[in-house]
Amino acid sequence: MDLRVYFQKVRQLEATIAHEHLVVISEDTGDGGKAGVLTEVARHTAAKLIIEGRAKPATEEQSKAYYAAESAKRETAQRAEFANTVQVTLVAEPEALGKLSNKGPKS
Repeated sequence: MDLRVYFQKVRQLEATIAHEHLVVISEDTGDGGKAGVLTEVARHTAAKLIIEGRAKPATEEQSKAYYAAESAKRETAQRAEFANTVQVTLVAEPEALGKLSNKGPKS
């Protein structure tokens, strides 16, 4: 394929994609590509993958399911991160503060 024709097709397809990012579903390829994997990619990358026959645009339902799954993964990761943090609050007693201030150097 002529590179000029290839990039012209990519630009034309890219111009038809409405959003900045697009969810694509992978196609089975001869070099080990696995079919059925949903991925969110930039508009230009999506156009290249579609032109090369490595992916196709996901349906509206597939996109919604993908975003819901990603949101659930993000929430799970945030909960795990929060569970690993230790929160400590130090509260000084007024009597202890008074004793500390009296032990300072005397001039």
